[in-house]
Amino acid sequence: MHAVKSAIVVFPGTNREHDAVAALRAAGGREPIMVWHRESEIPEVDLIVVPGGFSYGDYLRSGAMAAHSPIVRAIVERAKRGVAVIGICNGFQVLTEAGLLPGALMRNAGLKFVCRDVHLRVENAQTVFTAAYAQGQVIRAPVAHNDGNYFADAATLERLEGEGRVAFRYATPEGELSDGANPNGSARHIAGVFNATKTVLGLMPHPENASDPLHGGTDGLGLFQGLARALV
Repeated sequence: MHAVKSAIVVFPGTNREHDAVAALRAAGGREPIMVWHRESEIPEVDLIVVPGGFSYGDYLRSGAMAAHSPIVRAIVERAKRGVAVIGICNGFQVLTEAGLLPGALMRNAGLKFVCRDVHLRVENAQTVFTAAYAQGQVIRAPVAHNDGNYFADAATLERLEGEGRVAFRYATPEGELSDGANPNGSARHIAGVFNATKTVLGLMPHPENASDPLHGGTDGLGLFQGLARALV
C-alpha cells in the first residue's frame, strides 16, 4: 500500500518539527524527510510541512527572514506544481511572507503571547486537508503564538469568503463566533486559510499537538489522517 511521502522543512529556531513527525507517523505516513533550510531542493514528496517555532528568533518580523531561505524557493515551485503544502503557526507566517498565502499575521490584539487550547470550526471540509472532518465540526487544538492576528484588506477577505478559502475559524465549543473565543483578534475569527487551488493551507493552531491522547486530545489527528488518505 502506498504511504504518504512527506518532507518537513527545518529552520533555525523551528521547534515543532518532531511533533509533526509524530503526527504523520501516527496517521500512517512514511517516516518524513527532514530538509534543512539551506538546501535548495526537496525530494519528490506528496506533502511539504513548514512547522511551528520561532524561525530566526522572529527577528525583523515573524517568518520574514525564513521566507528568503533557499529552500523556500523550492517550496514555492512545488506548490505551483500542485504539491500539498501546510504551514503551521510560524509556518503559516512563512507562507504569507513568501506570497503563497494572502494576508499577514500581526501582533496579537492583546499584545501578549497566547498559549492555550482553542476551539476551531471547520469552514470547508472539501479539501485534502479537511476531508476527515465534517462541515461545521468543532475541534480543539492548542495555540502558542505572539503574532497570530490574521489581517487582510476588505477585498481579500471577501474573496477568501466567496471562494471557500477560509479553512478554520476560532469559535466557542458550540461553534459560535465570539470575541472571547478569538485568542488573537484575527479578522473574521480566521484561524486558517487556503490558497486559490486549496492545495496550500496555513493555520495558527497546532493540530500536531492534538494528535495523541497523552496531549489531552486527538482532534488534530484527523487533519493528518485525511491527508494520508487523500494523497495516496
